[in-house]
Amino acid sequence: MSEPLLSVRNLRVYFHQRDRLVRAVDGVDLQLDPAKTLCLVGESGSGKSLTALSIMRLISPPGRIEEGSEITYAGRDLAAASAQQMQSIRGNEISMIFQEPMTSLNPAHTVGAQIAEAVRLHRPVSKAAAAERAMEMLRLVGVPDPRRRSSDYPHQLSGGMRQRVMIAMALSCEPKLIIADEPTTALDVTIQAQVLELLRELRDTLDMAVLLITHDLGVVAEMADDVAVMYAGRIVERGNVQDTFARPQHPYTQALLRSIPVLGMRQDQRLTVIPGMVPSPASWPSGCRFEARCDQAFDRCGEYPPLFDVGPQAVACWHRDPAAVVAEATNR
Repeated sequence: MSEPLLSVRNLRVYFHQRDRLVRAVDGVDLQLDPAKTLCLVGESGSGKSLTALSIMRLISPPGRIEEGSEITYAGRDLAAASAQQMQSIRGNEISMIFQEPMTSLNPAHTVGAQIAEAVRLHRPVSKAAAAERAMEMLRLVGVPDPRRRSSDYPHQLSGGMRQRVMIAMALSCEPKLIIADEPTTALDVTIQAQVLELLRELRDTLDMAVLLITHDLGVVAEMADDVAVMYAGRIVERGNVQDTFARPQHPYTQALLRSIPVLGMRQDQRLTVIPGMVPSPASWPSGCRFEARCDQAFDRCGEYPPLFDVGPQAVACWHRDPAAVVAEATNR
């Protein structure tokens, strides 16, 4: 087996505030292989975007990546990399597509100039060559009449076109890893499908790995090779997408899948609702963080479970503890 392109171990991102400590990401483990897609899924407030920003080393004070966190990309330790080293990696080897392009694109510059600037930041090319590369990238992501569109400002483009520009900018230096943080959230359904199809085509054509962050399980089913389910700052289940969707092991994953509308549902059928809310990162429960919302909770849940290997998946649930399963079978 090939070495993983990206490996995250015990990632902890804490915000050190005057009167409290906020443990927003609290021990996350992830692995992404070359040319594969890993979807990080979970409710809002689970820490998905902070995990992505940590990989890019874009956490600002009062937040910080705690000692002992490991972020390894292509054999290099990003957690220990200098600011200069990270500047050469961002946009060049690892690129990020943000959720809302209007807050990421500069309204005072044309989209072509912004893509060209990203190219010149990492490649020793002339202004003319960078401008040509910008038009080439706009053509690659399906922007019509790229020569004319490269002279447009962000406000002159539709939401779908702005997102294509963001993808073009992210791909302009041919990175090996793309991090896409809910790239279709602000788009209508038709444009969402186009952007996802574009990402899939580019992944296959350019042999990239993709870390896709989403709360949409339909997107996960369509895009992912592997999935990691995140809840309250930790990974509660991870595995390949087929096994995880067919045989979810964690009560949270099961509840998420039960909450998806199914075509052909009867009028008297109701969607399953997960009661309660994600707890605050300023006061995580000491035990399993899903316990208060879980219909399978029992006494052992007062202690936080490690990730147990359950077939092809890894699951943080005491019901999946191999020792407990063996003991239960013996007592029957």
